[in-house]
Amino acid sequence: MRWVRSYKSLSKPSLVFTRALVITLAGNVVLSVIKGLAAYLSNSSAIFADTVNSLSDVVYSLFLAAGLWLSHRPPDRSHPQGHSRFEPIAALAVTMTMSFAAYEAARSSIVRFSTGAQPLVIGLPLVILLIAAGIKVVMYLVIHRTAETSRSPGLDAAAKDNLADVFTSAAAALGVLGAVYVHPLFDPVAGFLVAVWILRSVIEMAKENLGYLTGAGASQELLDRFVDAVKIIDNVNDVHHVITEYAGPKLLVDMHINVDGRMSLDDAHIICDHAVETLEAFPEVDRAYVHVEPIGHT
Repeated sequence: MRWVRSYKSLSKPSLVFTRALVITLAGNVVLSVIKGLAAYLSNSSAIFADTVNSLSDVVYSLFLAAGLWLSHRPPDRSHPQGHSRFEPIAALAVTMTMSFAAYEAARSSIVRFSTGAQPLVIGLPLVILLIAAGIKVVMYLVIHRTAETSRSPGLDAAAKDNLADVFTSAAAALGVLGAVYVHPLFDPVAGFLVAVWILRSVIEMAKENLGYLTGAGASQELLDRFVDAVKIIDNVNDVHHVITEYAGPKLLVDMHINVDGRMSLDDAHIICDHAVETLEAFPEVDRAYVHVEPIGHT
């Protein structure tokens, strides 16, 4: 039966995913603690905004772990197409926690700006911010590499969040330096810019993962690659009626091909299987369905 066939990313990435999730969760917990210490010691709105962002990262790490575990369960009778749609749901949960972080960062910065910023204490807090940025760079490189090889939208969202955190920590550090050496209001301004940067990342990730959940199709460039790859198969006369749809992070492809109507059913079936294998060799494709028709039918 069709449902017993697991989709292509099921068997291989479990250990890789586990390592990526452990790195994400442990790194975010450590960063939340040290940034919280820096915010307490410095009384900085920018560092507080960055701390809230790291706390939201801990929450999304838990959502991500649950979503990835569910998405890699094999197909069954209740989900014959697999459970891959749970992963973009987890990625959307990431955007929700990041949205809260953006709101809290903006709120605290506006309050501090409106009440008049006070002089800040630098030294250890600034060192902590720089260390945090360095940790996030390492986390981004590791998670991004894993997301690319596994084509995981959940890990891709986590990687993008790590990269955004590098910039938020840098912005917080610049805000602290500006507040000390130029004017105290530099700090809440930097905190507000951190909030804007987080919100920008939220919008990009939400748009991508909503596409995975609402049946978005492949780009025209990818469609052309599918058609070109099948057209060069021996005895394929034409390709038409190509429909694609994301089922989670990978595509379902439905394609019609034309062959000589006088050939035997066995030969036509061999060509059909070859077309299916060609399409499913694309890393973007989960499953392909190919319909064989005689030349002249559309």
